[in-house]
Amino acid sequence: MKKIILLLFSHGAVLGIGFALGVFFLPILTAESAPDAAVLEQEVQQAEYSAQLTRDLRGSDALHWGEGTISVSPERIAHQGELAPGPDYMVYLTKDFVEHEDEFEPVKQDAVRIGAVKSFDGFLLDVPDGVDVEGYTTVVVWCETFGEFITAAKYR
Repeated sequence: MKKIILLLFSHGAVLGIGFALGVFFLPILTAESAPDAAVLEQEVQQAEYSAQLTRDLRGSDALHWGEGTISVSPERIAHQGELAPGPDYMVYLTKDFVEHEDEFEPVKQDAVRIGAVKSFDGFLLDVPDGVDVEGYTTVVVWCETFGEFITAAKYR
């Protein structure tokens, strides 16, 4: 009986570790290539607003972070830098700066979703028709799957 319990525990632990590693590595393995640096630079030059993403936000930690420059224009949002890899990242615009999931979740219904992040070393997203970036102040990167705050930057 003791042997069966030990086998169940050890196999369950290995299964759990394997699942966790799969959740971590699958987004890395399936990530798209970042946009060409020249394309990102051109978007940055045309952007009306720019802000810095940092790792030192209250909601960021060793597994959930972003750094670099986020640039916002009426047509596109460009990121030059890095994001911690993860599944199902979305970019939102909010009216007020948030730096933790307990601040984002109450305003999420009023935020506008821009689009999905498909690469972790820079991205370029089109602003959907009808979205006025002037009505918002902050870019938020959010993990939909786990409801985790990744990073944010106040651009105006």
